[in-house]
Amino acid sequence: MAGAEPFLETARDQNGRQPQQEMPANVRFGQRLRKVAAIDVGTNSTHLLVASVDVGLGTFSIELAEKSTTRLGEKDPDTGELTAEAMDRGMSSLRRFQELAISHQVEQIVIAATSAVREAPNGRDFLQTVQDQLGLDVDLVSGPEEARLIYLGVLSGMPFGDRPHLVLDIGGGSTELILADGRDARALTSTRVGAVRLQRDFVKDDPIPPHRRSFLQAFIQGSLEPAVDKVHRRIKPGETPVLVATSGTAMAIGALAATEDDRPPLKLHGYRVSKQRLDRVVERLVVMTPEQRRDLAPINDRRAEIIVPGALILQTTMQMLGVGELVLSERALREGLIVDWMLRHGLLEDRFSFQSSIRQRTVMHQAQRFAVNQVRAERVASHALSLYDNTQGCLHRDDGSGRDLLWAAALLHACGQHINLSAYHKHSWYLIRHGELLGYSESEHLMIAAIARYHRRSLPKKRHEAWQALQTRQNRRTVSEMALLLRLAAALDRRPDPVVKTLAAQFTSSSITLELVPERLNQNLSLEQWSLESCESIVREVTGLNLKVSVQE
Repeated sequence: MAGAEPFLETARDQNGRQPQQEMPANVRFGQRLRKVAAIDVGTNSTHLLVASVDVGLGTFSIELAEKSTTRLGEKDPDTGELTAEAMDRGMSSLRRFQELAISHQVEQIVIAATSAVREAPNGRDFLQTVQDQLGLDVDLVSGPEEARLIYLGVLSGMPFGDRPHLVLDIGGGSTELILADGRDARALTSTRVGAVRLQRDFVKDDPIPPHRRSFLQAFIQGSLEPAVDKVHRRIKPGETPVLVATSGTAMAIGALAATEDDRPPLKLHGYRVSKQRLDRVVERLVVMTPEQRRDLAPINDRRAEIIVPGALILQTTMQMLGVGELVLSERALREGLIVDWMLRHGLLEDRFSFQSSIRQRTVMHQAQRFAVNQVRAERVASHALSLYDNTQGCLHRDDGSGRDLLWAAALLHACGQHINLSAYHKHSWYLIRHGELLGYSESEHLMIAAIARYHRRSLPKKRHEAWQALQTRQNRRTVSEMALLLRLAAALDRRPDPVVKTLAAQFTSSSITLELVPERLNQNLSLEQWSLESCESIVREVTGLNLKVSVQE
């Protein structure tokens, strides 16, 4: 990103590399917060988010999330107008959400209304009533604008990397399909096919008879063909886009799919569902009655009525796109409204500024949230990355993927002190494990938490929950190696002020020697030397090497 500067100040290694993460120049701890609320007036539900926007980090966290099933899509069958009952439900939800937002002292409430209101002949009249009675200005967004906001929301919480992404949002009245990469939205499409609309127009019997299901699938395919053709034309030769699914339908199906796992994920954001598993879930749902679907834990009463049409949209779209897997995103239009507000208020350089540093920003935000000492956290991270770069093939044999996890764990390793100094590494594991780390997969999230957990005291044991949560032998190896590096880095930071400027490593087949370079000439590093030497038995147990420590004269 233009204007970026080194985030962690460390010495260059022997290859001239700077072993630190880079962050935008304006990203710093302790900047002031601004609060804003976003309301999404949808076809089936109305949603409220209250977000705390960090001006310095250029990111936000969600303080409150509320949902109300307003069913605006249940229109008059003859006129297509919003019914009086639907408008009353909508007005009641907006009044309650307004009160909640004000109680959180937000400076602004941004509101978007989508397909149900946009298509109703009396939709603008309803919005005028909202303005007259509540003083709320509601933006009646178009289909492409709705797609743009969804894109912004997903972009804020998921790294696109070098691959293009297909974003699929199945709403109550419309389905948005977006083709985008980390720099540009190549196609923004909106189709008038949604879970509520299909359930209202086509589902007379439930379970749906086979012939009716075939007709519904054909209708969905025909409706989506223009959008699918558009994105296909804009996929470059050799590209394999990632499909991202967002919406209540996708999340419910993802939750059902996750029940097949031995260890279901704590969060669905970033969870992957194969086409085969999706097909099994759909086949299970279509033969159930609404009452049977209500008994399934991830499905509420209203979702039970509309999930089959929504699931068929998802299944058909995957078939048409020819993709074998989807990734779930918890962020969508509501979060997009927050990002759009930040852009309009000059709090982001551009809409892509999240992309280059999603991981770093979210780690920094969590560190700030738990009152981590910024200076010391950065110092430990600097030492940890310096150790990583100088002990490749000795203390670790990582392929490079663990470096970013080590940095994140180093920034957050002491966050457990926010709860209690005693056994704080265990508290750190809990806070990291249950916190929001955008841009990291579920397995990476678990590894970061475990690295912080094992940076002090005992080595991992089979009975430990943190160890059991790691799913593969490779993940456990990475955690063991990165935790050792973090342990050594933390041992170098025993005092409030910095005393170790740089370090170097020399190793043989049986030993490793760490040479410390003091900040000042003739500075006493006996405490740091003792602290490192106390790790000798751990180093020997993990690596088989003898640890020696020296101080540059």
